[in-house]
Amino acid sequence: MRKRARIIYNPTSGKELFKRTLPDVLIKLERAGYETSAYATEREGDATLEAERALEQNYDIIIAAGGDGTLNEVVNGIAEQPNRPKLGIIPMGTVNDFGRALHLPNDIMGAVDVIIKGHTTKVDIGKMNNRYFINLAAGGKLTQVSYETPSRLKSIVGPFAYYIKGFEMLPQMKAVDLRIEYDNEVFQGEALLFLLGLTNSMAGFEKLVPDAKLDDGYYTLIIVEKANLAELGHIMTLASRGEHTKHPKVIYKKAKSINISSFTDMQLNVDGEYGGKLPANFLNLKQHIEVCTPKDI
Repeated sequence: MRKRARIIYNPTSGKELFKRTLPDVLIKLERAGYETSAYATEREGDATLEAERALEQNYDIIIAAGGDGTLNEVVNGIAEQPNRPKLGIIPMGTVNDFGRALHLPNDIMGAVDVIIKGHTTKVDIGKMNNRYFINLAAGGKLTQVSYETPSRLKSIVGPFAYYIKGFEMLPQMKAVDLRIEYDNEVFQGEALLFLLGLTNSMAGFEKLVPDAKLDDGYYTLIIVEKANLAELGHIMTLASRGEHTKHPKVIYKKAKSINISSFTDMQLNVDGEYGGKLPANFLNLKQHIEVCTPKDI
């Protein structure tokens, strides 16, 4: 019996490259034994709804083609269901943090080959209040970089756009009084930002969480305490080399459950998109999603 695959793709990702390549992708999957169909998203939330429909129709695999935002929506469509299909990924965004963490090929056909070969890995996902994420959740002005960076700048210089926008935003950063409860510990004080990482790649920083594991059931929690502009610039420079974890203004911990609150408004970034405001409760769902990956991940 032939396996059934449903492709959910963002037609505007990657300068519409996937849209133009889709016929070749369908042929390649058909030749590999997949009965394949495709759905193009049109607006925010479409990928979640289509993933829910694909699950109801008993597809064996859902393939997300787009950036981290598209992938996040697909995961939100299947995360709560008991019989989740396998997830294939064709990275088409500016940074593709999750694809980087999985060592997926950057080219479309290379990513399709990974899916066809059939090797899978069960990975953790995060749950924040009533929504899910696959890579990171964060709060603080600097974490708004990914959704405040102009699309034109991203298309011209790629991931470097986030570095440009990040340094531009440094003078705007203000510390916020936070209470962060993680497992059996508590941080209470002023902080510039916090990050909860599931992988080692965030906004193109592949060494931000140097010891991240995809399947251990733990978040990596990073808190940057109140610091001056020079200290913050130094921390960012160290982060590009994975050397920030020992800085005196950086708290670096592992935790399964985290609760964060503040008396001041703080916006949240979830997988590179606006994620609402605090308070928020975070749970790590260990090995919750089965993803197609290279064997040498």
